[in-house]
Amino acid sequence: MTPAIDEGQLRHRCHTVLPGHRQHTPAQTFAAMGAWCEQNGIEHDVYGDGELLQSLERKVAALLGVESAVFCITGTMAQATALRLACMDRGSPLVALHPTAHILKHERGNHQLFGHFQALQTGSPHRPFTLDELQAIPDRLGAVSLELPAREIGGQCPSWEELADIKAHCAGAGIHLHMDGARLWEAAAGYGRPLADVAAGFDSIYVSLYKGIGGLGGAVLAGSAAFVERAREWYRRQGGNVIHRSPYAVAAAMQLDARLAAMPAYFRRTEWLFDALRAFPLLRPNPARPHANMLHLHLPVARERALEMRNRIAEEQRAWLHNYVYHSVLPDQSYTEWYVGDNLLNLADEQVLGALRTWHEALEAAQ
Repeated sequence: MTPAIDEGQLRHRCHTVLPGHRQHTPAQTFAAMGAWCEQNGIEHDVYGDGELLQSLERKVAALLGVESAVFCITGTMAQATALRLACMDRGSPLVALHPTAHILKHERGNHQLFGHFQALQTGSPHRPFTLDELQAIPDRLGAVSLELPAREIGGQCPSWEELADIKAHCAGAGIHLHMDGARLWEAAAGYGRPLADVAAGFDSIYVSLYKGIGGLGGAVLAGSAAFVERAREWYRRQGGNVIHRSPYAVAAAMQLDARLAAMPAYFRRTEWLFDALRAFPLLRPNPARPHANMLHLHLPVARERALEMRNRIAEEQRAWLHNYVYHSVLPDQSYTEWYVGDNLLNLADEQVLGALRTWHEALEAAQ
């Protein structure tokens, strides 16, 4: 039997890594956190009470243009709580969600097993839902949850005009509009709009402190002061009131400004990548044009063959092309997700083009 490949070690040995950000070791991360704490005189919060945590919450609220924000240990807890409260307020347990929503695909039925709310799927699983599809639901909704950008469909977002129409509809119908903004930082760069403009019209917004920011974990839920305070109490009821949140707050706060400042550059690099991919027709991006600094690349080979190809190129040429590979709906095809971050931003154009050329030639040989 062929021994299993340690993909982490294989990637670490590569001098060219295309997706994502540079991966720091725990020692490097903790050393940077310690130095930042020493420089800024940081003290631990105690059950959420501490200036570091409160300043981070205030900063996120200000960025989003809302009254208040509260840290939560996980995005899963933050979103389930927000939608539960929204449905309680509106007197309806029904929440409209995209078929690929994180709540449906990755949270193991928590919304129904814990009685938070009832989910109604709307729209196509291959593109964002539209206002017409939302209006076609005959039931009285307690909430609508909208993911910006939608990760499972390559980071797609509704057009700015469609988004405005959905906001206006929910406001007029008295429906709580919640944003799954795990990657809102990236969506704002794609729209070319300030964060507060994107967030305007949403009754609650969840953002991640690790996906685009690079922290250790954690999330923030933002909205009106009254709504946020109720969410804070519900976090306690669900066991989310950990004694020290400072490690998560430090890991996010020490790099928040730099990450947000880099988002437009990540998006410009993504636009450059889409132009470059035209020369490599076997690497098919979805969406057809970038909505954020992420995308899916569809490959004309089965998942197992794609992984073999990636590992062989990594071993022979020390170039890491992609991370996970997923089965496609068509036989003998697959796709992978790319997040355009520091790695691609800091590579020379010719280095990226060389890796794409090697990948394309391998795909041609497999036809």
